[in-house]
Amino acid sequence: MAKPGYRLALVATLLAVVVVLLGAYTRLTHAGLGCPDWPGCYGFLAVPMSEQAQSLAALRFPDAPVEVHKGWNEMVHRYFAGALGLVILTLAVQALRRRSQPGQPVKLPLVLLAVVITQAAFGMWTVTLQLWPQVVTAHLLGGFTTLSLLFLLTLRLSGASPALRAVPARIRGLAMLGLLAVVIQVALGGWVSSNYAAVACTDFPTCHGEWWPEMDFANAFNLTHHDIGPNYLGGLLFGEARTAIHFTHRLGALTVTMLLLVLSGQLWRNGMPRLAGLLLAALALQVGLGISNVLLNLPLAVAVAHNGGGALLLLVLVLINYRLHTSREAAVAPAPRAHPTPDTIGGLDLPRA
Repeated sequence: MAKPGYRLALVATLLAVVVVLLGAYTRLTHAGLGCPDWPGCYGFLAVPMSEQAQSLAALRFPDAPVEVHKGWNEMVHRYFAGALGLVILTLAVQALRRRSQPGQPVKLPLVLLAVVITQAAFGMWTVTLQLWPQVVTAHLLGGFTTLSLLFLLTLRLSGASPALRAVPARIRGLAMLGLLAVVIQVALGGWVSSNYAAVACTDFPTCHGEWWPEMDFANAFNLTHHDIGPNYLGGLLFGEARTAIHFTHRLGALTVTMLLLVLSGQLWRNGMPRLAGLLLAALALQVGLGISNVLLNLPLAVAVAHNGGGALLLLVLVLINYRLHTSREAAVAPAPRAHPTPDTIGGLDLPRA
């Protein structure tokens, strides 16, 4: 039976999916600086539409001419993110009020509130630091973290009690390793996006017609090399550095694929075919979308779907780890002690009269 707060947590999880997709859409339409200020837009609560409002916006930000469509892309994302923050705040308040109830998570909603506050700060810095790649990547990771924690909270509040069985420690370790690998791959994807390296290689499986093209790893992953101040819209790295970022993301995808294939096989052999099938489906979808991005030259719909596919794969790994963790808890939980009856004292059977 679902616990109090389950429905709100489920709504928050779905809302977080929308926010993640809107964030991807904003980046891919180059609308990250559609509003040069934060949290408003050219000093207004919405994108300035009238001639008078746009004239005032030009006076306030002479170096950032108004582009209405980019402004609305950015503001819609902010509106949904703000709504998500309010829902998470409500979850945290409700958790504190219900903290005395059995099985009510308290720490997780509070962690979520801290994460979403941090996310708001990174959203502001994304604009004020003009798409500095380090901040943009951290902001993307924060969005995926928020989504994952909300999904975990939803699972804990769902009250679902699936059939459990003992799970070998090696499978639990492999599942955790798979989750970590996907998180690293998401971070690499964020670095690809923030440095505009998605089309650095336009062929597949080779890159520029070579299996190992010329690459500049030193500049590609030198986090101290990027300076605060310049506008990073469009990226500032040269071709060899962008190729190195893109190619590393491909190598990461290959590593993740091999690891998750092994994990799915282990899940199947140990009586969890549904989890194995779900993992294989999410993995196949993400790999197919990634290859399509390259061969089709990053079409907007496919690129946004690739971000959604990454989120889906991450959530599947969260689900698998949650199920394996609850299976382990059930396996090691002590059996309930029987209460003495008139016929038993100290666990010894007494003869009946």
